[in-house]
Amino acid sequence: MSNSYEKYYVPAQSPWPIVGAVALFLIAVGAGNYINDITYQRTGFGGYLLFAGIVTLIIMLFGWFRNVIDESMSGLYSQQMSRSFRLGMSWFIMSEVMFFMAFFGALFYGRMIALNWLGGGGNNASTFAVLWPEFQASWPLLKTPGGTETQAMPATGLPMINTALLLISSVTLHFAHTAIEQNKRGQLKLMLLFTLILGFSFLSLQVYEYVHAYRDLGLTLASGFYGSTFFMLTGFHGVHVTLGAIILFFIFLRVLKGHFTPENHFGFQAAAWYWHFVDVVWLCLYVFVYVL
Repeated sequence: MSNSYEKYYVPAQSPWPIVGAVALFLIAVGAGNYINDITYQRTGFGGYLLFAGIVTLIIMLFGWFRNVIDESMSGLYSQQMSRSFRLGMSWFIMSEVMFFMAFFGALFYGRMIALNWLGGGGNNASTFAVLWPEFQASWPLLKTPGGTETQAMPATGLPMINTALLLISSVTLHFAHTAIEQNKRGQLKLMLLFTLILGFSFLSLQVYEYVHAYRDLGLTLASGFYGSTFFMLTGFHGVHVTLGAIILFFIFLRVLKGHFTPENHFGFQAAAWYWHFVDVVWLCLYVFVYVL
């Protein structure tokens, strides 16, 4: 029996996890205050906190990715470390699945249970009718008890275009993955560039969609249950697409520098896993939020 063991690299202590935590905290607090500032037309500090959080997050990503890339290119990672990376990425994506399941669960509860109960399916329906006599149990809820009315976001137009953009981006990323396995560097660079263009086009159109919702449709976070679930689901998905696009941008820079081989390209593979995951989430979101 052999007593030799494969060396397992243990990285040095890093400041980047705490920097990332601070960045996410600033983004969460800043985004919440910024939305309230816009909704209630007031001047606040939310935008500054949001900007500071985004800048801090970008700095963290550059620093942390640089350290990991240097370790990988120095040959410090073993096969055992590679397996750890794969397991870590798999569990990370699983946690993201559970994250979105919570929001989809809230959407289904509101539509299938709470809406039915408020419309007369519960014992307290008569009491609710006194509080809000004009309530109609139909989805989407376009009126709030305060009398505010909004319009539903249509499934056609920008949402359909964004769906096509993400679907095509998954195809181009698959071709890029095939190219790296066949060591076709030209095809790899071209398909990865197309994927990035499609991803950032999606984000640009989503920003335009939000402006249209607030300015023309009266659809805001304050628009009752429909407005809050719409922006929570699409907004968090947009954050994930942004993160995926940033990761793919770093992968593209590494490809330009000649990194990755057909035998060793898990960094690219992990980014592809994540991108395909956000594409699948968008398909579910498009069906249950926009279409149904």
